[in-house]
Amino acid sequence: MFSLTKTSSRQREIVEIVLGNGWDYMRGILTRGKSDKPQLPPPEVLRKILVQLGPFYVKFGQLLSTRPDLLPPQYIEALTALQAQVPPVAWSLIEGTLREQLKQPLETIFSTIDPNPVAAGSIAQIHRGRLISGEEVAIKVQRPNIDRIVNQDSILIKGIAEIIALTDFGNDYDFVNLADDFTKAVLAELDFRQEGNYTEKLRLNLSNSSWFETEQLVIPKIYWQYTTEKVLLMEWLDGKPILSANIPDTSNKRQEVSTLLFRAFFQQIFIDGFFHADPHPGNIFYLDEEKLGIIDCGMIGRLDPRTQQLLTEMLLAIVDIDAQRCAQLTLELSDSNTANTNLSQLENDYQKMLRKYYNLSLSQLNFSEVFYEVLEVARNNKIKLPGNMGLFAKSLANLEGVARKFNPQINLLEEIKPLITDLFRRQFLGDTPFQTLFRTVLDLKSISLRSPRQIDVILDRLSSETFLWNIRIKELEGLRRSLDDSANRLSFSVVVGSLIMGAAIISTGATTGQLILLSNILFAVASLLGLWLIVSIIRSGGLK
Repeated sequence: MFSLTKTSSRQREIVEIVLGNGWDYMRGILTRGKSDKPQLPPPEVLRKILVQLGPFYVKFGQLLSTRPDLLPPQYIEALTALQAQVPPVAWSLIEGTLREQLKQPLETIFSTIDPNPVAAGSIAQIHRGRLISGEEVAIKVQRPNIDRIVNQDSILIKGIAEIIALTDFGNDYDFVNLADDFTKAVLAELDFRQEGNYTEKLRLNLSNSSWFETEQLVIPKIYWQYTTEKVLLMEWLDGKPILSANIPDTSNKRQEVSTLLFRAFFQQIFIDGFFHADPHPGNIFYLDEEKLGIIDCGMIGRLDPRTQQLLTEMLLAIVDIDAQRCAQLTLELSDSNTANTNLSQLENDYQKMLRKYYNLSLSQLNFSEVFYEVLEVARNNKIKLPGNMGLFAKSLANLEGVARKFNPQINLLEEIKPLITDLFRRQFLGDTPFQTLFRTVLDLKSISLRSPRQIDVILDRLSSETFLWNIRIKELEGLRRSLDDSANRLSFSVVVGSLIMGAAIISTGATTGQLILLSNILFAVASLLGLWLIVSIIRSGGLK
């Protein structure tokens, strides 16, 4: 266990701040005394405490704002606006860091640097400069000694987490791992080369799209020859934050920008699986050249293909007001053991949640609010969802909030509908139909091999655990054989269907004689197998 005595002076400072803001629960935690089950301070009080604790806790709060799977929406909203009330660092100190990191005279790199920062945050501040080559750049420089402060507070917050883990409240959440994840995330942000890599990857991903004109979207390029652990040099973008940009409300430009914004972020989330997780209004710029710019790519979310597909299905289940499907998808998304989850209770919670949307038109749905409620339902049922679900919901909430403020006339359903249609086409057929066909055949083979065994397991459980209390199943072996035959025929019919589908895919894109021949062969084989299946069913008396 981390020793809190190593940071005793800092511990006393934290006790004074939290008690000074009226949070008595922390008195017991920080002094290892007995505490009742905790109640979080009101959202605004929590934000005030974090600001007073300093840069590390501000960053900690900003990271917490990306976890709506852990905190209620009102806390997420309060922490989203969290900004450190820190004065800018004197230019002399920033200049010293620049000279130390770049290891050459600044005069040989820059023709000018504005000593007054354009922005100052808890970790770094940004200055505008011009390279000798004449290019305008944004220079992000880390605050001096911030790494020492972060390391010191990391030890303290891990120690507090280990103490909370010993309480009854600590049994509900893995506070030690949460604290470890958050401190690692903050420490990772101290290496600006990581942010540079994220920016470059987003830039590369969004340079190719079938959904929007890529030249209308700008992500700043990185000057790697002048980028280090504590200095990040980026292309300067001339423009204004999107909500303060001067665009006439009557022009079609707002609608075009709204569509571009949605399509760019939906591609990041549902196709690339690598997305900017903090699209608040200050990070989205309307540029002087009438393009859209995205900056500050230090916070990134990732989604694997399976999660992307489940989230797409969840979106449709919400639109269909399908509580049962929402419950099933929640269990599939969970990264914890859900064997003890009360499925009936989970479905009832979703039914209550979705009931208020029955009489709303789909264009009135606030999708981000609904996803926050999905996370709340999972939290109330003690279903642990992956941390990237929080980033997804937070990113969607920020995106939807910006879009509605920028263009109040926007119809989100009309923006999403064509993208969802294309997503299902991609998930069903893929970008390469041949690979999709072969993958489908392999999946079907796996299903045909597993089905009889899975049915055996189900029957064993039914006979030994559930139905034993109510009924006695006679001739169980005969029932098992009958179900095995049914499962095999079902698998066989799916294989026949996949052959027909594959032949159809090939025939639609066939340009050579070999492909046409392959298509005909697949149709012939499917026809023969289908005929054999029908004859088999007739012989068994299955049509009587």
